[in-house]
Amino acid sequence: MREGDRVILLDERGKKYLVRAERRMLHTDLGFLNLADLLGISFGERIRSHTGREFVVLRPRMSDFLQKMRRLPQVVLPKDAAQVVAHTGVGPGDLVVDGGTGSGALALFLGNLVRPDGRVVSYEVREDFAEVARENVRLAGLEGVVEVKLKDLREGIEERDVDLVTLDLPYPEQVAPHAERALKPGGYLAVFTPTVEQVQRLHPELRRLGFAELRTMECLVREWEVREGCTRPSTRMLGHTSYLTLARKAGLGPRE
Repeated sequence: MREGDRVILLDERGKKYLVRAERRMLHTDLGFLNLADLLGISFGERIRSHTGREFVVLRPRMSDFLQKMRRLPQVVLPKDAAQVVAHTGVGPGDLVVDGGTGSGALALFLGNLVRPDGRVVSYEVREDFAEVARENVRLAGLEGVVEVKLKDLREGIEERDVDLVTLDLPYPEQVAPHAERALKPGGYLAVFTPTVEQVQRLHPELRRLGFAELRTMECLVREWEVREGCTRPSTRMLGHTSYLTLARKAGLGPRE
């Protein structure tokens, strides 16, 4: 491991620390760690704090970056982002337009899938959100794959022959015509909306624009607590976060 490399340190409780291999001290509630101890060792090895507690050294995955990235607004959670991948087949080499960058979680999630030859162009209207998203792009090492533009999507989408457009906006029906023009035939639109009223406004516009395979769903996740003699569903769950509306450009064009 070289100086500046990013690593995940995993303590005995499962708590994660995303750090760089560098010459400084990391303060934890299990003791101080000298991050210079990371230099020259391999992933899978262990380092110890000054109190003798062990930390496993792991290579960061995208799931780690998504957990540890800086956040301002609420992000699209992996459970919802995964539905987009499952139902659209987005993958290496695809061009994605992401509307409503926020902190950049969805852009990073998709950028990790379309690289090395694909690209994600993410649009954001707030400069403070865009700057945080750019920091997170650098954190995840996705410069050159994910681009953050400071622009209102209601003014149009610059890209053409797009494989997937994702929207996480309060006014998706206003952007849908731009998405229809940007998408290639057979390309997908995926829209995240927290309320039923937004879904009700969106569906008629998508039908007018000639989209096919139109459907709306939500994803609920409930973990289980597994203990000897007591295995049961967790009392807390990831319930409703947003409705996901999926549609596919059929090449029919708007219905006047």
